[in-house]
Amino acid sequence: MTNESDIPERPRAEPEIIPPDRTGRASGWQRRTWQPDGSAWVGGTERIYVGRIGPFGLALLILMIGVVAALILLTVVGAVLLWIPILVLAIAAGALFRLLRR
Repeated sequence: MTNESDIPERPRAEPEIIPPDRTGRASGWQRRTWQPDGSAWVGGTERIYVGRIGPFGLALLILMIGVVAALILLTVVGAVLLWIPILVLAIAAGALFRLLRR
């Protein structure tokens, strides 16, 4: 008796190969998205070109990072400088209350 489970079964029909963009309908990667004006748009792929950054772009990037770092530093220093008078007033009030308790 032969073991026929090892023999692969031939397909009942040949698969149909459909070329891209010939179906007349949106495929899985094309989704319906809503635009701000309320209309529906069936999207496709978009190309994004990324080039090497040049010396001017590098200088601009470093300048932007420096501006953001300076703004963060000024915010932190401003918060510390705001708390200095409040801390001095709290210490003075504590010293005054201690002198008044005696």
